[in-house]
Amino acid sequence: MCAAVAAKRGRRVLVLERANKVGKKILMSGGGRCNFTNLYVEPENFLSHNPHFVISALSRYTQWDFLGLVGDYKIAYEERKHGQLFCLNSAKDILNMLLAECEKTGQVTIQTSTEIDSVQTSNHGQFILSTNLGSYQCESLVVASGGLSIPTLGGSGFGYELAKQFGHQVYPTRAGLVPFTFSNQFKAVTERLSGNALDVTLSNTEAEFTEALLFTHRGLSGPSSLQLSNYWQVGSPISINFFPALNLSQWLIDKKQAQPKSLLRTVLSEIMAKSIVLELQQLVWPQHSDTALGQLPDAVLQQIAGQLHQFEQKPSGTEGYRTAEVTLGGVDTTELSSKTMESKKQKGLYFIGEVMDVTGHLGGFNFQWAWASGVAAGQVV
Repeated sequence: MCAAVAAKRGRRVLVLERANKVGKKILMSGGGRCNFTNLYVEPENFLSHNPHFVISALSRYTQWDFLGLVGDYKIAYEERKHGQLFCLNSAKDILNMLLAECEKTGQVTIQTSTEIDSVQTSNHGQFILSTNLGSYQCESLVVASGGLSIPTLGGSGFGYELAKQFGHQVYPTRAGLVPFTFSNQFKAVTERLSGNALDVTLSNTEAEFTEALLFTHRGLSGPSSLQLSNYWQVGSPISINFFPALNLSQWLIDKKQAQPKSLLRTVLSEIMAKSIVLELQQLVWPQHSDTALGQLPDAVLQQIAGQLHQFEQKPSGTEGYRTAEVTLGGVDTTELSSKTMESKKQKGLYFIGEVMDVTGHLGGFNFQWAWASGVAAGQVV
């Protein structure tokens, strides 16, 4: 995106790509359909130590601007829940569109399988890059190296090291938008329930998300888990509300009146998969598993309902960068211009995308940040 915008201004651009082909992260995103932006992009959808930083770029290149480009290329897309926009056919459509934008001017060269060994500055203020394929000089150097997530796609810590070399502060990085793992007895539960999904509210003291929860053989995944992982610290608990849209306490008391001879697991199986109910029975009400509803005091039903509305577990960790969709932390944005993405410490040096301390929620926000920050730099390099 940055290369295409810069080239339209008459700049000659060389894109050095570490991987053997471009756009791998675009191609694998959204299950191969690329969740390329979101209808409801707001600064609140982004995490950063400097939360106001994103406002300028996002307001100058919006989701509607990107949709305009998608429309120009007649790319078919669909809206899914929460304003998420996906390609109808393939993520290749988005990659091909961006490559076509770069090719329009004849000013952009893209070179793959390029490892950068060192970056120096000359006496004339130019950057000198030494690579496995030769040496290059440039007036403006844009770092769009992504983060540490999914290293098989070519991500690395290169951008962070380069930022430090030029005197930038880099916030500690960790895996974001990533499934939770467990090492306690709850791990066996998630293994047995692997493949089951249901809508819950997942929360901690920092945030809450009402979305699908997926049990896996390692722990908990699905949108709610991925979203909350951005706000989770090792050692802290998470809380699952299994019935976010229901006053379960009142519902159970009503069921007691209507079906006094039924068991708790029987009535709950009307509104939840039986396999999940049986596991929760062992965890929450084992001593009442064979007691008819009519025999259970309202206070006991209220207590059980309370636990199912606030079912607390402590993850042992996350699946880490191997499956993380993004990297939290990165280059301190207070040392960058929010208008141009240029370093305040080194003239001609720019940082765009995920390498910065900006992380979007799940749902196309990280791509929109890539497009917006790329355009911001592309207009001035």
